[in-house]
Amino acid sequence: MAHQRIDTIRRVQFVITALGVGVSVWLVFNRWPNGDPDADRIRGPEALIAHEDDSVESLIPAMPFVDITSSAGIDFVHHNGAAGEMLLPETMAGGGAFFDCDGDGDPDLVCIDSCAWPWSEGIPATSQLYENDGTGHFTNITPGSGLDAPSIYGNGVACGDFDNDGAIDLYITAVGQNHLYRNLGQGHFEDVTSQAGVAGADDAWSTSAGWFDYDRDGDLDLFVCNYLSWTPEIDRSMEFTLTGSVRGYGRPTDFSGAHPFLFRNDRNGSFTDVSDAMGIRVTEPDSGEPGSKALGLTFAYVNSDHWLDVIVANDTVPNQVFLNREGRTFEEVGAVCGMAFDNDGSTRGAMGLVAAHFRNSDAIGVAIGNFSNEMTAFYVNQIPGSVHPLFRDEAVSNGIGPVTRVALTFGVLNADIDLDGRHDLVTCNGHLDENIHLVQNSQRYAQRPQLLWNQGNHRQPEFVLAGEESVGADFLTPVVGRGASSADIDGDGDPDLMLFALGASPRLLRNDQDLEHHWLKLKLIGRSDNHDAIGARVHLLPETGPVMQQTVMPTCSYQSQVDLPLIFGLGSRSRVKLLKVLWPDGSEQVVEVPDVDCLLYVTQDSDAE
Repeated sequence: MAHQRIDTIRRVQFVITALGVGVSVWLVFNRWPNGDPDADRIRGPEALIAHEDDSVESLIPAMPFVDITSSAGIDFVHHNGAAGEMLLPETMAGGGAFFDCDGDGDPDLVCIDSCAWPWSEGIPATSQLYENDGTGHFTNITPGSGLDAPSIYGNGVACGDFDNDGAIDLYITAVGQNHLYRNLGQGHFEDVTSQAGVAGADDAWSTSAGWFDYDRDGDLDLFVCNYLSWTPEIDRSMEFTLTGSVRGYGRPTDFSGAHPFLFRNDRNGSFTDVSDAMGIRVTEPDSGEPGSKALGLTFAYVNSDHWLDVIVANDTVPNQVFLNREGRTFEEVGAVCGMAFDNDGSTRGAMGLVAAHFRNSDAIGVAIGNFSNEMTAFYVNQIPGSVHPLFRDEAVSNGIGPVTRVALTFGVLNADIDLDGRHDLVTCNGHLDENIHLVQNSQRYAQRPQLLWNQGNHRQPEFVLAGEESVGADFLTPVVGRGASSADIDGDGDPDLMLFALGASPRLLRNDQDLEHHWLKLKLIGRSDNHDAIGARVHLLPETGPVMQQTVMPTCSYQSQVDLPLIFGLGSRSRVKLLKVLWPDGSEQVVEVPDVDCLLYVTQDSDAE
């Protein structure tokens, strides 16, 4: 019966995709002021194409990165607790985030640590908090911060101002109970997990998590991914081997899945678990087991109705897309919309993911990192604005698939590395077992990260893998990569990168591109509720070229988050003609941009409509 169901889904997907290919992609973006002289340019299908001079030879620009981990003051080393038992959680941890912990306007850093298992002897470990001085130099301020609590087996982090006091709070996921830390200001945190009611189950294995306002009531709710129904006893009882004689790490297919959590913010410091009532706990019809083995998470406007939807990357089971039905319930449509499987109707080992407007159009692209020998997926919405979204995996045709097939990809994020106005794709890669090369000659434990430069979808291939001559040797140094984050750590306008590693030091990579491209950085501030405007959409019209679109959405990558401010690369364009913000509450605001190459704070007007 299960095979029949998969075959049926494959046939349905094929029919839907075939129909979608024949449908003209028509943009529905029509909210600009009627008097705008470029209205015809920004509304038609031609806005899907980045208008550049096709006669110019495509050359990957110089975008060198320099490893400044040590010189910047980052002394964190991740501990995965491995002591010879080969327990599966030892392979999956390693996340963190850039966020402004003290409200001074520059991105600080939190690195999430795991710890030794309770029954083994090991070094005590705790997550680490680093304060940025504004120039990209960090000071470890963990002692006395409140994060230096008893060790937990941490995995990832979600950053969000759940109580709307202007200070960003932290939610740390773990094997076992999760922890919510309320930001008291000036780098101090208080564990409020118990009173908030968001610890989750004692035996849960939580991975990625994120804050979003699913019901648009003005406060941030919390979505938490859970991976497997795992216990050390179950793990030990299974005879996993890598070479046939030596014990190896297990496979997710040998464990049952686990349902995610959705916690509704009750605006009084506590939350209510509405997972069942809101329809996010999907079960397999044949077995009745949970349909999720969730590792990656992001939120996006999948069907453009201004209600944030949920996209979940699942390992070895279908990916899930939960359409938000106006805050009343969620409907899972992953298979119907084309994001559940690959183009052959098979599941993959999905890890991290990100959603963005890679083509400067209404069509969003969703990149999902997958297991080794399973290329990174790139699902593109074929009918932007439709209430019935249809995605097709274009990874092969646009150049992403062939160059990512061998890598085992965890962290995935978008960033305009060269500030040319198009978002590039960064992947953080690494395998699970240090001896993998003994059984797969093409695989290594530590793997190179990848930067896929976006040269525009009017050129083929759309994405090109950047080599050492472009990104430098420091960027390409192999790492047992897991999470990844980005932020402008030194205030020069270009995005810098943090690549988190399993059982090792992370790598802070400073972006040293010097292409003289212009840029604009935006920090949005909500009027009262949703202080950091998570879910706000920004449309920017430069003096030439298509409209650029971004959403304030720090939740992406793998067990990690990126910094809140949006960075718009402008290339050679030195003027912004029009900037519009669609706030999370549905109000719109046109913002004057007096200058570029600067940070612009945008506060929601009280009379925004």
